Amino acid sequence: MTALSERQIQIVRTLVEQAPDHVVGGLSQALSGAAPDASPDDASGNALGGVRRLVEAEVADRTLRNAILQPMIAMCGPPPDDRVLAFPARALAATWRGLKASEPDLIERLQAAEVLELSCHHIADAQDRLARAAAAGVRARGNPDYAAASEACDAARAGGADLFARCLDITPVVRRALPRLPEWITHTGKETAANARIAYRDAVAVADDAGPIFFHMLAGQLAQRWMVMRLISAVMDKPTERYLRDSELAGFCEGLLDEIDQALATIATLRSDQGRAAAGTAARVVDLTVQRILEIETNVEMPRDHGWGKRLAKQRAALAGLVEARMREAEHCAREALPLHTPRSHKAGGQKARGQAPQLSEPPQPDAVERALTLLTFVDGLNLSSNYGGFSAARNKAVEALGEFLERYVDSVLDLVRTQDVDDMDHAAAFLEIAAQFSCLIRGEKTGELVRRRAHATLNPDLSHACEA
Repeated sequence: MTALSERQIQIVRTLVEQAPDHVVGGLSQALSGAAPDASPDDASGNALGGVRRLVEAEVADRTLRNAILQPMIAMCGPPPDDRVLAFPARALAATWRGLKASEPDLIERLQAAEVLELSCHHIADAQDRLARAAAAGVRARGNPDYAAASEACDAARAGGADLFARCLDITPVVRRALPRLPEWITHTGKETAANARIAYRDAVAVADDAGPIFFHMLAGQLAQRWMVMRLISAVMDKPTERYLRDSELAGFCEGLLDEIDQALATIATLRSDQGRAAAGTAARVVDLTVQRILEIETNVEMPRDHGWGKRLAKQRAALAGLVEARMREAEHCAREALPLHTPRSHKAGGQKARGQAPQLSEPPQPDAVERALTLLTFVDGLNLSSNYGGFSAARNKAVEALGEFLERYVDSVLDLVRTQDVDDMDHAAAFLEIAAQFSCLIRGEKTGELVRRRAHATLNPDLSHACEA
């Protein structure tokens, strides 16, 4: 493999610069075995070594960029929806290029921080100065790269460049808050609330209207963005609905209510023929929806007869209705997959009905079994959320009814097997395995395994006696 030409090197450099962070990190790992200092005469390693040097330089450059502009990283990329404050990824890249052109000495100082033995205080001060310089550069479009960043933001949304610069303005405040963010989210209390209020006051000291931006930037650092409601509640001392609605932060709660509506629409689309993966996804959506509802109820004081409180109560009722409908359907599908019939014994004087018994003359119907497994997977996934979602009683009732049906069904099949009243033992074995799978989803793996052991012992009596001997 010969050395890359200058044009090829430029193409590779452009591709690497435009790639997301995780792609660059993957390239760095993939090229770790290539010799970075291969000589031009080394035909086997020179080209890969050159690419590795490019990638390693990009990794080092991004590491420094991400440290300086850390709060902006999560905000630059495709937004999940219109309620999220986000900017084009190319705006961040262009801002960084502009910053390197306008503040080369300060950036070189940070690059050599370890050699210069700079203290944490001096490093943080240099990072803050660079963030403010970036904000000023984007506003003034001070060089071609800053101008490109501004144009990219304006193209994405009206007034995007100004909004981007305002985020850069409070980047120092947000950066100082980030190490404490996990504690603020998981350990709410007077002390954490006081620290959150201080950070909020620092943000609005930079600009009066910086409050919503501050919370948007913190939300971007959270796995579940809606957990930022805990910080809003802490800063506002658990506000009433009226107080929050009249504030500039009302959009966070309204956005969360909109997300619940979207989730309800998603849950309503679940069908028994969509498969178990879709059912598992729908169950997770239910779980997240319950968490969102609890987040609002916990962090905002609101009545249930009007406004947000009334809307939330309707959403709770709608969620319970959707879930309970799927539970009833799950029970119906399970019974359909394990069909029964009414046998008749002929006796003198007429026929006497013996009650329902398993229908084992035909093999199981795969489509019916899969429909039941899909909905039972959904029911199984609601184990944790049902207690807080308002449908635990309905779930317990459905699980108990279906569990008793499965017990009776398994006992009946095993009795038929013992009395040799089965036309095809393979059919009996197949239906018992289906009952075991259903039992796993309804009452747990141990119950399902117990069904399998009983079925094996009954279907293979000679083998079982031999094992006991």
